[in-house]
Parts: sequence; structure tokens; C-alpha cells
Amino acid sequence: MATGVECVGWAARDQSGVLSRHEFSRRAIGDDDICFKITHCGICYAEAVWLFNKHGDTKYPIVPGHEIVGVVAEVGSNVTRFKVGDRAGVGAYCRSCGSCDDCDNGMENYCHKSLLTYNYEDIDGTITKGGFSNKMVVHSRYAFQIPDKLSSSDAAPLLCAGITVYSPMKRYGMISQTGKHLGVIGLGGLGHMAVKFGKAFGHKVTVLSTSPGKKEDALTLLGADEFLVTKDPQALHAAEKSIDWIIDTAAGKHDLNLYLPLLKTGGHLVMVGVPPSHEFAPHLMLPMRSISGSSTGGCKEIEEMLQFCADKKILPNIEIVPIDYANTAIQRMIKSDVTFRFVIDIASSLK
Repeated sequence: MATGVECVGWAARDQSGVLSRHEFSRRAIGDDDICFKITHCGICYAEAVWLFNKHGDTKYPIVPGHEIVGVVAEVGSNVTRFKVGDRAGVGAYCRSCGSCDDCDNGMENYCHKSLLTYNYEDIDGTITKGGFSNKMVVHSRYAFQIPDKLSSSDAAPLLCAGITVYSPMKRYGMISQTGKHLGVIGLGGLGHMAVKFGKAFGHKVTVLSTSPGKKEDALTLLGADEFLVTKDPQALHAAEKSIDWIIDTAAGKHDLNLYLPLLKTGGHLVMVGVPPSHEFAPHLMLPMRSISGSSTGGCKEIEEMLQFCADKKILPNIEIVPIDYANTAIQRMIKSDVTFRFVIDIASSLK
């Protein structure tokens, strides 16, 4: 009988969210699985949600991290897409049913049996553990080949922050059209990638922010065309009906009534952040405006996005840190004190 894979990582044991060294076992490597040694893992705002049990469903001890890149160490007998020594990545989910309409249409992320990379029950009854660890076992369908032109540290944030904004931008025609106007709410890990994609797709990009201090980063560092402070009523009024799409990356509570009037007739707002609640005045929707949500992307779409980023040099702005800095990094992330994504160098710091 196959034995599990012995691992070491950093885990939180309770709602304090404090991470420390933790030894655990992953499920045995199956015929369709790969096992890879993790080299890098991005830090996503999801960590702040589950480490501190914000949804009331955290299963402690929890090993977070779902922007994971590493080097393949072992492959199952049925695996043909990877060989030992290849680089592989895993994002926010690590399994789906594989046969429903969503899975058949390349939207495995919306499968009713989609299994998140950490804090969910795996097929063997164990709880999935994330990338703040030294090894990963995953079905090869849900692992992604990393293009040669992408470094592992740059590739990691693309597996969540990148695909979470790329997917709805593709769905709503932001790739197939050019010369339109994109608004981006929030300038964190997701928001800064939305700005970069928007410019790469040939659009005018306006960052919508409550923080005037982010103007320099938005315009100079990221290349946005305009910066609109949403606390300024006159600026908001002047921008009414000027924007084709808005990507809303904000995780904190915010007032959609400020943003909907900015959309043109038929304009669309996509929510990719997860605030606690939303309210808006229905009459603001009457000019054929719409609101939708979006969450990560399908397997083929993720690999397409990775290749696009490699070819066009669309890279996240990252700060690389050791694993023993993870607790501090998470607190800094919560305070928006990072430009714009932390990436843990697992290979060099987790022994």
C-alpha cells in the first residue's frame, strides 16, 4: 500500500493566525498525480481570511498558500504532461469532478466539486494543505507548466492574482477589443495586475482609489493613464459615463453607488474581491449596466495566461521574503504595505 508524502510547512493552529513550523503528511502519490518540491509561494489576501477564520470554516492546523511553483520530483504512471525536473504550478484549486458541464467547458474552477488547494477535504479524507510547505501532491490536470521565460518567483502570483483578473477580462471582451476604457478599483495584488493587463490589451486605464498616496505607483510604476480619488465628488461627477468596464478588486466594504455611474451605457462591473457585503441603488443599473462576479480561471485559461505573460513580459511587482517572515508579511499585506505581492522563497528558507 502506498504511503503518504512526509512534509514540513508553516501552519496556524488557532484563530490567532500565527504561523509556525509544522510537520504533516500529504496523500500518497496516485497514478495521475505529480509530486513537486515547492520553491516559491505567493501570499494572497485569502490567507488573511482563512488563517483568522473569517468565514467560520477554518480547519486547524491550516497550511496556507495557493500561488505555488516548484520542480517535479515524481510522476504517476499515467502522467504524460510532466517529467521529473519540469517546473509546475498550482493555483487556488487542485481538483474538480472532471465530467460536469463546467469541467467539460474548461471552467473547472466553477465545478460543484471543485477542491480548494488548502482547507478542504481531499479524496483520501485528509485536509488539503497549501504552499507554505516543501512538497505538493496534485492531480496533473490541475498543475500548470511554467514557461521558460517566466521565473518561478514571478510565476507564483500569476496563479491567483494574475488569472483572477485575466479570466473576466477575456470573458467580457477586453482582450479582443482595443482602445476602450478600463477602471480598476483597488491597487493591491489583483489590482496592479489588472492595470498591467489593461495596458497590454491596448486600453486606457484609470485606477479608482480612496488613497491619494497610491497615485505615484499607479501612474509612474504601473503606467496607468489616470488616477481618480473616489473621495472627490467633483472628480466622480466629471468621470460619469466614461468607463467601459470596471474590475473591482477591493476586499473591504465599499459603496458601489460611487462607481456604477462611471460606467457607460451597457458598461460592466466585475467583482473579483470578496467584501463582506454590497448594496447599490437599482436605478443606477437602468442604463443597461451589469454586475457580475468571477473567481480564478479554468485550467487551459491559466496556461494561456501564463504564456501570454511570458511572451509579453507582463510580470507582477513582488517582494521576496523568507518563510520566517510570513507572519510579518501577512500583517503588512493586511495594511496594504507591500508593492504589490509578497512571494516566499521556500527553497532557500524552509529547511
